[in-house]
Amino acid sequence: MTSSEKRALALNITFERPAKNLKKSKYISIGNFICRRDYKYGNLGVLSLRPKVKELTFQLFSRSLHPELFEVYQSRQIQRGCYDAQVDITRDGHVIIFRHNGVTMAEVASAQSQPLPQRRRLLAHPIAGERNEVINCRGIDYQTSFQLEIVPHEIFWAFQQELSQDSELRGMAHFFDNNRRMATGAMSYINLETRQNSLLVQAFHTFPDDLAIIKSQSKFSV
Repeated sequence: MTSSEKRALALNITFERPAKNLKKSKYISIGNFICRRDYKYGNLGVLSLRPKVKELTFQLFSRSLHPELFEVYQSRQIQRGCYDAQVDITRDGHVIIFRHNGVTMAEVASAQSQPLPQRRRLLAHPIAGERNEVINCRGIDYQTSFQLEIVPHEIFWAFQQELSQDSELRGMAHFFDNNRRMATGAMSYINLETRQNSLLVQAFHTFPDDLAIIKSQSKFSV
């Protein structure tokens, strides 16, 4: 349980999806949650929101990570050749676990406040601008590039619409609830390309409040 949830429980908050009729509701913020007070019943509904884009980090580990650390919305298991992998869409971004010959690598795009171990952490960078990295970890070649783009309003929504249409044909996608300030919520889209000795993961995460798009491409090869 996160500190925000503990604070919410201490305030006697009921965690539930907000009602569609919001005319008699008032929103308050508790950590990364938006809470609405229902005046008829006196309780609060809670919407889980993505963090601000400036709070995000990109990390790589040479170890597995406990699945309960993340709020997962979509998950895909992959077994090909001499490797297996798991790709998750999470509240903040994504998690990729890649295993080969007893070696595990884990890529994470998440908020800085996400409690993650420091032991066997290979990379940790704020997601800002553009960055490229190449690492070899005990027989696994890892290459990644990630970037943050802040774009005009029209370009942002055109890009998100294009992602939505592409997600109907292939890949993994999750559409988040809107925060009542935007007509459409954020979305995450991940495209996977598997080969006998490699896995290519292309990820796109949108943040409507910031008109921000995070793009990453990572390749694991053995």
